[in-house]
Amino acid sequence: MIDPHAPAPPGAPPPWRGPARLPVRPDTGRFLVLACVFVCAACGLVYELELVALASYLMGDSVTQASVVLSVMVFAMGIGSLAAKRLRRFAAAGFGALEAALALVGGCSAMALYAVFAWTGDWGGLWADGPRILLVAFSLAIGVLIGAEVPLLMELIQRVRRQDAGGAVADLFAADYVGALVGGLAFPFLLLPFLGQMTSSLLTGAVNVVAGGALVLGLFRRDVSRRARWLLAVASLTVLGILASAAVLADDFEHAARRALYGDDVRVAVRTGVQEVVLTGGTDGRPLDLYLDGRLRVGGHDERRYHEALVHPAMNGPHARVLVLGGGDGLAAREVLAHPGVHRVDVVERDPGLVRLARTDPALSRLNTHAYDDPRVHVTPADAFHWLRGAPQGAYDVVIADLPDPGITDSTKLYSQEFYGLARRVLAPGGRLVVHGGPVTDRARVFWTVETTVRAAGLRTTPYRVTGDGTGRTDRAPRDWGFVLAARGPRPALRLDPHERPPRTLTQAGLTADARAAERTRVPGLRASTLVHPRY
Repeated sequence: MIDPHAPAPPGAPPPWRGPARLPVRPDTGRFLVLACVFVCAACGLVYELELVALASYLMGDSVTQASVVLSVMVFAMGIGSLAAKRLRRFAAAGFGALEAALALVGGCSAMALYAVFAWTGDWGGLWADGPRILLVAFSLAIGVLIGAEVPLLMELIQRVRRQDAGGAVADLFAADYVGALVGGLAFPFLLLPFLGQMTSSLLTGAVNVVAGGALVLGLFRRDVSRRARWLLAVASLTVLGILASAAVLADDFEHAARRALYGDDVRVAVRTGVQEVVLTGGTDGRPLDLYLDGRLRVGGHDERRYHEALVHPAMNGPHARVLVLGGGDGLAAREVLAHPGVHRVDVVERDPGLVRLARTDPALSRLNTHAYDDPRVHVTPADAFHWLRGAPQGAYDVVIADLPDPGITDSTKLYSQEFYGLARRVLAPGGRLVVHGGPVTDRARVFWTVETTVRAAGLRTTPYRVTGDGTGRTDRAPRDWGFVLAARGPRPALRLDPHERPPRTLTQAGLTADARAAERTRVPGLRASTLVHPRY
């Protein structure tokens, strides 16, 4: 008779690493474990991409946000792998509990991050970076849980059918990498377009907890005590209930968060496929504000001052053919059309949804004076950089770059030396380019980097700025806007055309004074920004 308390013979595996008592054949059990590895890997990558996408949308600078999420998560995966060594004795039950926790944390991460940004993003003091702190916390937590999966799954595979360590690792990582591929492709092409960020993360969490729970309670149920099975079932059902409730309430939550972000006057909120467009006000005498991906793009109180300053100085000279890069709201085109002698205006805007809204929304179309109904205006939905590469040489008298601020990573290439070289190529002799370079007072280094980069492209520059009128100003509105007027020939003069109708908000004396004020903020010694070396 064998003594159960006798020590195991040398080299024998410990009792908890013996063959699992499976309800199916070992080959089938091994396939089911690898299928769970596939599903969990896909879910893990979706959580990762969800954090990167939402952080880039809420905080901008996608390169920084991706670097933070990826580096913290990979570091945390190493910690999770080490921590999981203590759970190998309870591999099945530990894996089930791990998947329930990962589903809850990963599934709710997008909603929690958006809530912090919407309601507490302006904490001030130590907590002014609240969303970034939460981003790092979620990256750590999800990384630890994902890292702990691999040792436990390795243990389960070996208990189903023992094989050499190299072969087991190869099988495990093959399923893991293929799952990551599927998750990485499903997120941008399926989940994000059809479900949105919050619902897609909640659905991913539900798939995650079902896969983990089914593997443990179905395949390894004989290796888990009755009490552990009940606890795991209750925990999995609780997580599923939380995720389902959050999914049901997602629309109400999103509406409440929008009100917290934009106020109670939200009139239009649409996701165009390129960006989220939100319109507030515009009726009953309230000024219209336009937000693109959460950033104020048009402030109704002083949008006219911004667009007049952008367009009118550049129109002092020949202006029969005008190119507007960006400006899908139609407001720059409105100012261009106010000048007699304009024969053609080409608008290159990457978001046709924004152009459609500018045509059809009563308040926005009224604000742009129905510019898109003018037969002289022609719209091309395209990326400005790629469109310029095929544009005819010397075709335009004026090029107006009405683009997002250079600090946004997606816009960095549109503020590069290569981009301004392409813009210079499409200018006719004596043609002029004007660039919106962001606020001067708050971000002087960025603005003067723009000016340096324009000069590096072979253009002569005249930098200037205008300040807002201060009426109804919010914390999101900049105190001023910086512009760079440039030309292929002599340095362009900052003048309003005296022979045309003067703009409503600008005067020659004011422009001259503001240009001198901008010059006093110059940051010397800056280098040009290029595609391979962005400096914003």
